[in-house]
This record gives sequence, C-alpha cells and structure tokens, in this order.
Amino acid sequence: MTTPEAVVNVGADLLADAVADQATAVTRVDWRPPMTGTEADLATVAADPLRRTANERALAAMLDVTASLVDVAPASEVLGLQPGEFLHAGPPIEWALASGPLRGGLMAGAALEGLVDDPEDAVALFESGSNVSLEPCHHRSTVGPMAGVVTPSMWMFVLEDAATGRRTYCSLNEGLGKVLRYGAYGPEVLTRLRWMRDVLGPLLQRAVRGSEPVDVSGILTQMLQMGDEAHNRNRAGTLMLLRDLSPAMVTSGMDASDVAESLRFIGGNDHFFLNLAMPACKLALDAARGIEGSTMVVAMARNGTDFGIQVAGTGDEWFTGPAQLADGLFLGSYGPDDANPDIGDSAITETAGIGGFAMATAPAIVRLVGGSVPDALATTRRMHEITLGENPRWTVPVLEFQGTPTGIDVSMVCRTGILPQINTGMAGKVAGVGQVGAGLVDPPAEIFPKALSRLAELARARA
Repeated sequence: MTTPEAVVNVGADLLADAVADQATAVTRVDWRPPMTGTEADLATVAADPLRRTANERALAAMLDVTASLVDVAPASEVLGLQPGEFLHAGPPIEWALASGPLRGGLMAGAALEGLVDDPEDAVALFESGSNVSLEPCHHRSTVGPMAGVVTPSMWMFVLEDAATGRRTYCSLNEGLGKVLRYGAYGPEVLTRLRWMRDVLGPLLQRAVRGSEPVDVSGILTQMLQMGDEAHNRNRAGTLMLLRDLSPAMVTSGMDASDVAESLRFIGGNDHFFLNLAMPACKLALDAARGIEGSTMVVAMARNGTDFGIQVAGTGDEWFTGPAQLADGLFLGSYGPDDANPDIGDSAITETAGIGGFAMATAPAIVRLVGGSVPDALATTRRMHEITLGENPRWTVPVLEFQGTPTGIDVSMVCRTGILPQINTGMAGKVAGVGQVGAGLVDPPAEIFPKALSRLAELARARA
C-alpha cells in the first residue's frame, strides 16, 4: 500500500488533523450543508435562466456609480418632509414596537421641531399617532445612522451620481456618546442639534455651493488605503473632507467665530464622514434595484427591533427577523444588559462591501469593536465566499490590493450558512442613555431563506 502524497478533506477537521499528524499534506475544504429547508429553493433559483445575467447586471450597475457631494439643504426642501413627519432607520415600525434608542431619537426630534417643549411629552404625542407619522429613511432615498431619525429642519448631505442624476441623502453627523442617533434627548443634545440647524448646516451649504462637487467616491478609495473601513473608522475620510471644504468655509462670509467652531467640531468628530459614506453606498446599491432575477442584496437595515434586507430582484419588499445583540466592548461600567439590539441604516456600508467587509484594511478597528487583527483579516476573506465579485476601486493593501468583497448573494448565504459580518456601535436599550459600546453582529439567519423563498417563487412564476 502506497502512502498518498496529499489528501483533500471536506467538512469536519477530525480526519484532516489525523492525516496531518502523519506528516501528509492536507487541503482543507470548508464545506457545510445549506441552511435547513432551503434545498428546493436553492435548486429553483440556481436553475433560473435570468439569475447569472441579472447578477452580472446588478453588480456592474453598482460598480459604475460615482458619488459626489453637490449640496447641503434642509430635509423639508430636499425630501419634502412636512411638520410631524419623521424618518427612521431600518424597516417599517410603529411606535408601540419601537426600541428605546429609536424612541429617544424621536422624542429629541419632536422637541427640535417644536412639537413639544419637553422631550418627555413626546411620548403621548407618538402614542396618540395624531399629526405624526413614521417612515423608513430608505423609502425616501435616505439613510440614517443608528436611530436614523430625520425631521424637517435637519440639514441633509445631498449626493449625486453625475452619469444619471440620481440622488441620495443623509443627515449631518453629531458625533458619539449622548447624541440623538444613540437615543439621547437631554438638553445638551438639543443644544447641539439647534447649533447644527442654525450654524453648521447653513455654513456647509455655502461651502459646498461655493466649491466644485466633493468627490466622495474618490475619498472612499483613498481612506481605505489609510486605515479606515468607512463604518466605525472614518478618521482619514473626515480629514480629507475637511481639506476639501475648509477654504470655502473660511471665505463663506459667515461669522469667523462660527466658522472656527464648525472647523473644530468637524475636525474633532472622526465619524463625520460616515454620513457621506452611507449615502454613497446607497447611491451605488440603488442602481441595482429592480433587476428581475437578481439575488443581490441592496439594503441591510435595522430599527432596533427588526433587521431587514431588500434584494435587487424582489422590489421594495422587506424580509425581516429580530435584530441581534452585538458582541463587543463596552464604555465605562456598561455591559451586555445595558445594550439594545442592533440598530441603524449604517449596515449599508457592509452591503456595499466596506465596513465589516473591509476590516482587513483597518486592523485598528478591533480596538473599538473587539476581536483581533487576524480576526479582521479572516473576516474579509470569509465575506468573499458570499459575494458576487470584488470592487476594483476599494482595495485591501495587506491582501495584495485585492478588491473588497462586493454584492451579497442571498443564494450564497443560504448555501454556505455564512452570514454577513457587521461592525457597529451599541445604543443603550433605555431611551435617553446614548452610546454604551461597539461590537460585531450578524443578521438573523432566517431572513435570507425568506428572501430566497420569494426569489424562487418569482422564478417559478416566470418558468
């Protein structure tokens, strides 16, 4: 009997370990069965004659988009928001089911708009449902971090794809800690929001309108080479944005002390660019919406209660499951019992191939969200197993400038059981607390079989 020169092991490592102990080379194949109950739908979707071409179209459409910052304006002007209309992160939800941080953000928003004098009085306003309405940001071409609350007087970044004229929007970033987006609504939160409404927004509008459009896609490309992953680390992106806008801010004609305070605020808020990265990702992904037969995910979003995804080939339908608790690091004396389940539209970054998918390009992120540098490298490599391709603009130096994994494929997730990896901030589960930590989180597994089932149903209807 001859000794084999090499062995291929599929699945469990027990046999592979035994062979390796005998000094024989082993190639390990990480195979696992598909998610339970998905076998028939996987076969149907795999046989759909539209799937391959549709996914090629969806990925190409996404990668063709370039995003530029072309304006800053109030939500009442660019989104048509009326008094009493509130946008929020994630899939649709009613006040009765809203999480603590979402409630806190809505309470702060109601006080900002003058609907109540005391944020605490907003509870009765939302419970009654009279003269107020809640709608997902995604339904208005918008994204919002964490609670994602948008009110008519908030100023919005306006991003545009020059080739098509399509636009997406996002509010201005308040920073970390006790802020509206983390569900805080104290006096300091409202003071900051009013300053952003009265000073920062108008100043940024003058600066953007007085300059050439800011190449947000170009900044994203550069910042990934500089240690950012554009979700929880945006330091280089924020400084490049400040570089591009500060001359026009200084020459805007506005009060010098207001300009100086605004420059200090942006320069001291490493997350400021997040609110440009998010709508840039949405602008790209929205280009893939409505492509019949495509299995590519075009949105992942959380409202603190539900986690939802939308898919290119299923229109505007949401597939939802319970939002999960992140596993990570906590601030001060906070712990897991203080954290709310995952919340925010910021997972649009992972949907586009950055954030948690690009952790290998930002190894320092592990100091914020937990894990280790090898974990960050392994995460980026693992995400290639559930995506349709790579983004040649967004590359990872430590992986020989390989493009980031791009285009989450519902069928690949169901076939491998590998879930998208998201890095995220954690909000306190009690309204008013604010940020309690940051960590890593996965979507609820059941939402992908739900989306796959709908894709299979549509494929059978076409057959």
